[in-house]
Amino acid sequence: MSVAPEPSSVRRALSAHAAIGLIAGALLYLVCLTGSLSVLRAELQRFEQRDAPEMTHIAPDAVQRGVEAVLASERGRKQATTHLYVHLPVEDLPRATVTTDSQAVHLTPDGRIAGPEEVAWSDFLLRLHYALTLPGLWGLILVGALGAAILMLALTGIVAHPRIFRDAFRLRARDTGGLALADWHNRLSVWTLPFSVAIALTGAVIGLGTLGAWAIATVFENSKVEAVYGPIFGEEGEPDPRPAAMPKVAAVLTTMARHYPDVTVTYATVHDPLTAGQEIQVTGEHARRLIFGETYRFDAAGRFVGTAGLSDGKLGQQAAASVYKLHFGSFGGLAVKLAYVALGIALTVICATGVSIWLGKRRRRGHDEPRLFKAWDAVVWGVPAALALSLLTRFVVGNSAPLAPVFWLASGLAVAAAASPVAPRVFRRSLQRILILLIVAVVASSCA
Repeated sequence: MSVAPEPSSVRRALSAHAAIGLIAGALLYLVCLTGSLSVLRAELQRFEQRDAPEMTHIAPDAVQRGVEAVLASERGRKQATTHLYVHLPVEDLPRATVTTDSQAVHLTPDGRIAGPEEVAWSDFLLRLHYALTLPGLWGLILVGALGAAILMLALTGIVAHPRIFRDAFRLRARDTGGLALADWHNRLSVWTLPFSVAIALTGAVIGLGTLGAWAIATVFENSKVEAVYGPIFGEEGEPDPRPAAMPKVAAVLTTMARHYPDVTVTYATVHDPLTAGQEIQVTGEHARRLIFGETYRFDAAGRFVGTAGLSDGKLGQQAAASVYKLHFGSFGGLAVKLAYVALGIALTVICATGVSIWLGKRRRRGHDEPRLFKAWDAVVWGVPAALALSLLTRFVVGNSAPLAPVFWLASGLAVAAAASPVAPRVFRRSLQRILILLIVAVVASSCA
């Protein structure tokens, strides 16, 4: 005969159940918030390092000089770089930057090295959104699963509220038992439904697609993930480690300008530079297309080899190449970006109010847990404050600041502070004031 658990045991179990739900809600909130900010990654890079040289165009010969200078600076290293990337100036990020396996530097308009690229916080923000700063594939898989969860929440929310479209613009004037909060949650969910579905679906594809590629590579390709992605995004040539002359990047860029004048070149990539197996690939954006770009392949002497087919290949290939732009809104210029930011913030608010509504229902059922309410306030207001603190740390300490530890420690301390005897309303207002002070400090530090 089983013995019923004591009421205190039941309460502890329910509190643990609620805490797990709070963690899941916090991760969804974090992914949505960082995703909204990541839409403006190019603008954030310019804000973070405002003294980098900018230009609307850089000549092919200047790019060649920059590539040669960077490769010369890496001679004598124990391990040679396997990839060299040249970011060409584009509208939202008018800078020329060369990145290798060990360094990233900005170029002047005439191809000289201007100094190191210092955008650690912008890179950290993107890692936080993509993988929650977790190592290996685990972060990508978790974020992909969260994308699938957002998709399911959006669809099941519609099914669970048959009148949600009929009442799409109805808001109750008075807040009775959280009705006004639920109204805003439901209305925002309707207004942003196409966006939420698109963002969640593409996010799930990016994260879980990586897991699928890894699994296929493990079973069929001797763990070579590039062999799985090659038929979709373009193959690389066979490596040949024998020494070779400088790759002729200038010749490639000149050929692109002559034969593909309507293509906007965004990147030039040198695979295995200074070896006999080196080749040059150019990524070019096509106007009025969602694909991130077509890949144009050249040999080291600048002779055209072919394209990957992202612009005119199979429909599945073109769809795969369109996921990134659709997810981050990097098409249509600043207007589309701002629309993505507004819709992303709305989705973040939906996540925040969804958990608040759930906690309110628990309280009305007799589970009054002020610490959980404060813990959720610590997430809603503490996470943005932790992001602001990490950016402030970046400006004060420099590009080498330990951004991930600062962010996670500050977020953890905010949640731990929910156990304090401070009243919930006072606790919330204190976090809001801290967030405002940190934003002011960030602006002041960036102008110093």
